[in-house]
Formats: sequence, structure tokens, C-alpha cells
Amino acid sequence: MAQVSLSNIAKVYPTGIQAVQPASFDIPDGEFVVLVGPSGCGKSTMLRMIAGLEEISEGTLVIGDRIVNDVDPADRDIAMVFQNYALYPHMTVRKNIGYGLKNRKIPAAVIDEKVKAASAMLNLDDYLDRKPSQLSGGQRQRVAMGRAIVRDPTLFLFDEPLSNLDAKLRNQMRIEIKALQRRLGVTSVYVTHDQVEAMTMADRIIVMNAGRIEQIGTPAEVYNTPATTFVASFMGAPPMNLMEGRFEGGAVRVGDVAVMAVPSGQTGKVTVGIRPEDIVPDANGPLELDIALVEELGAHRLLHGAIGGQQISVHVGKDSPVFTGALRATLKPNVVSLFATGTGHRL
Repeated sequence: MAQVSLSNIAKVYPTGIQAVQPASFDIPDGEFVVLVGPSGCGKSTMLRMIAGLEEISEGTLVIGDRIVNDVDPADRDIAMVFQNYALYPHMTVRKNIGYGLKNRKIPAAVIDEKVKAASAMLNLDDYLDRKPSQLSGGQRQRVAMGRAIVRDPTLFLFDEPLSNLDAKLRNQMRIEIKALQRRLGVTSVYVTHDQVEAMTMADRIIVMNAGRIEQIGTPAEVYNTPATTFVASFMGAPPMNLMEGRFEGGAVRVGDVAVMAVPSGQTGKVTVGIRPEDIVPDANGPLELDIALVEELGAHRLLHGAIGGQQISVHVGKDSPVFTGALRATLKPNVVSLFATGTGHRL
């Protein structure tokens, strides 16, 4: 295992494009960190700099107790699992898993022992003599993970490894990867654009946008106290409701509706954030919403409408009455997030 430390790491391409703005963070031994953000935000570039596949423009990268800026990828003691599996089609599962060890001149008996251990861990015993073309997507991804495991690396790097799988397999593999990481205790960095993967797998999440880090925190911290409107809208399914509001008369108002009491004397515009599940239908509630559409999602329903002339979504249970039109509601205590209009930073 190894601690990873990034100090003012940045990436600028020869064309002048800055893919990653200076970023600093530490990953303790054994932690599972997820880099999440939309396409083009710099998360894969950050991972590739850690892997040594991308040159670091500035800053210092430390893995374990050594600076590795100029260390070749093969000498960084890392293992990487890619989106496209990167398996050799002409080799059996057994040979794919052990190929990296064979290249390092590891004795055949040791390779065989390691391959058997990884195969048992990943439920691949029945497939060791098959070739990749005879496997499902989930089985191929397990083979790729097995190839990484046998190396006994100090650091695992995952580059969107589940993107090619269907929804059911993704759910299954999320559980398997996280359980495997906990069992092995290996420090891991995982890249995804899927906020559900980030929320369900990470010990800590690093949210990226346009080459910069927007927030670093546990899944609960990122979800409950988003640092910016970008994080608020990106993390969560459905996302946080973001509405234009204002300070007026000792309250925060959306249109003519007061959603939160504040010390009197504050004035000006503010962005108001409320999670859909924090709005509770209540016949005697102080809020009045106009519901235009009910979205059936099986275990729950989403009510889409407006409050104070602005769009809003409400998350309710599957047994809640289905209707459109006027809805009275109340807010759970201490659930309103306020952001500076313009900068989008949390107040």
C-alpha cells in the first residue's frame, strides 16, 4: 500500500490548453478515491499523470515515499484497469492474468499460484482456459482486474472500467470492485463520469469541472453540503433544485414564497438549493407548488412543477397520491443551501 500526494499538479499542453489547473490533495494508505465530473473536465488526465502516461507540466507527485514525476510507469508499482479491458484475444484467461508476471521473469510456479488465488477471488475458476471472445463483458472486466491483482501493486488506478457494461452488470461490478478493494486494502483511484458510481463506491470524492477541483469530501459531505452550484447540480439523482431567490424582510424568498428565515438586514440576490427529497407534501404546509407532471420511477415518484414561477422537483414515495395541480408542502429542517449569485460558491 502507499500514500499518494499531489502538490500543485497541473497539465498544460503545447498548444496552450490547460487540461488540469494546479491541484493539491493527499490520498492516505488504503483509501478509495473517486475522481468524478463531466467529459472533458480533466479527471482522466489527472489519472494518467498519476500513472505516468501523461507528463506532469508542473507540481510534484509522490507515491509512497518517493517523488515519481520522472519515474517510468512500469517502475511506479501501480496497476491500471481500463475501460476497454485491454486483453490479448489469442490468449486464455489464465495466460492473460499471468502475462505481466511472465514478462517480469517471475518463476512459473509463482505465477501459477498467483493466478489461482486471483481466479478464486474473482470467481473465474471455470473460465481459465477460455479466450476473451468466449466471455461476457463482466467476466472480461474480472480478468482485467485479475491481471492487476496478481502484480500486488501499491496503487490501483481505474479508468472508467464499467462504462462498457449494461446497467445491471454495472451495479454488480460496483459492489464487487469495492468489496475487493476493501479485502486487499490497496490505495485506489477511480475515474468515472457517473455520480452514482462515485457516491456508492468512494471513501472520498473529488469533483472536477473544467480542469479544476470543485470539492473534495466524503459522499455525505459532497451531497449534503455542496461547495458550489456545479457540485449541487452534478451530484445527486435527481439533482438539487436550484432557484433564483433574494433576501427580503428577514427571509429568503423564491418569488413571493419564503423558504428560509435569516437575520434581518440582509438584501440582494441569492441562489437557493433544495434537494427534491427534502420537500414534504403537507396539506397545512406553508409552501404552495404547482405540479404539472408526475414521473413514475417504481420505488418512488418525482413530481415536477413550479414554486414562485421557477421549476422544482419533489421526490415522494411510491404510495403518495398521484395528482397534478396545487400542492401544499413543507421543508425538512435545515435543508436549504444558499449560494452566491454569480460565483456559485456556497454561502
